[in-house]
Amino acid sequence: MNKSDKIKLGISIGDFNGIGIEIILKTFLDKRMLDFCTPIVFGSTKLITSYKKILDINIPFNGIKDVERAINGKLNILNLWKEEIALHLGTPTKASGEYAYKSLQSATEALAQGKIDVLVTAPINKDNIQSEDFKFPGHTEFLESKLEGESLMILMRDTLRIGLITGHIPISEVPKSITPELIKKKVAILHSTLIQDFAIVKPKIAILGLNPHCGDNGVIGDEDTTIIMPTIMEIQETGKLVYGPYAADSFFGSENYKNFDAILAMYHDQGLAPFKTLSFGEGVNFTAGLNKIRTSPDHGTAYQLAGKNQANINSFKEAVYSSIQLLRNREEYKSLTKNILKTSN
Repeated sequence: MNKSDKIKLGISIGDFNGIGIEIILKTFLDKRMLDFCTPIVFGSTKLITSYKKILDINIPFNGIKDVERAINGKLNILNLWKEEIALHLGTPTKASGEYAYKSLQSATEALAQGKIDVLVTAPINKDNIQSEDFKFPGHTEFLESKLEGESLMILMRDTLRIGLITGHIPISEVPKSITPELIKKKVAILHSTLIQDFAIVKPKIAILGLNPHCGDNGVIGDEDTTIIMPTIMEIQETGKLVYGPYAADSFFGSENYKNFDAILAMYHDQGLAPFKTLSFGEGVNFTAGLNKIRTSPDHGTAYQLAGKNQANINSFKEAVYSSIQLLRNREEYKSLTKNILKTSN
């Protein structure tokens, strides 16, 4: 891809009874956004027209039947269905889950086939989207099943980047899931993405402990001393700048996180609670480790705001910007490392 090429940015609509379509329309109401990419919304013109009337948003769009017909400088709506859909704004329904899946499935297929360059996903409801075709705890796991690579969820804002060693699993399953193999795998993915997607030559990574106070030398659990610390030492022997484990309760409050390019948390809320405290409404969820770029806002469906014209677009807009920058970084890295000469010993 040349730097002058306009990036085709696919967008899945999420649960249409939430705020997903509102934040999409409001983002591209700013025509300057069209200078960065060619947006393609996977949904239907009838649905978008209904939302325009409800929100009183005067935004032109271009209805298309296939991705190849997308026009630069326009908000393109790919018609996946023709039928009228009843809206129940603020309330999740079976239909809103079904059509959220249709949008996501089609957008992911287009991404895998290279018809779009990046994907930004609006929030889904992880309950009503469940079906015979979607049996996943979230976007991350679904995308991993459809694309190449192994995923790592990263929440990011500016230089704050938090990855998760375990993702959408019950807290009761976390301790037995923390193994040397899993830690090494997640470190490898994070280290690689920091280099190729964030253009950081020598990444410095912090790893949080599992137990309070990292177990206090075994007084409050021994995983930190018997599993996590020895694994970190092994990783250090490979030349990677990986440090820890750090007690999670003080790591962010002391601002120690500012000394690192990225942090690996042991489980979902250990990483997302401080991240959303520091960055909620401005952060981006990036699915690292896959052969394609996908980002999303850092919030959910926000049913309580649906249809009220009050949704904040900042996180979604940042997800759009980030997807473009990540792709540019990755393409530049591929170009720079394509024909490296091997030196003989």
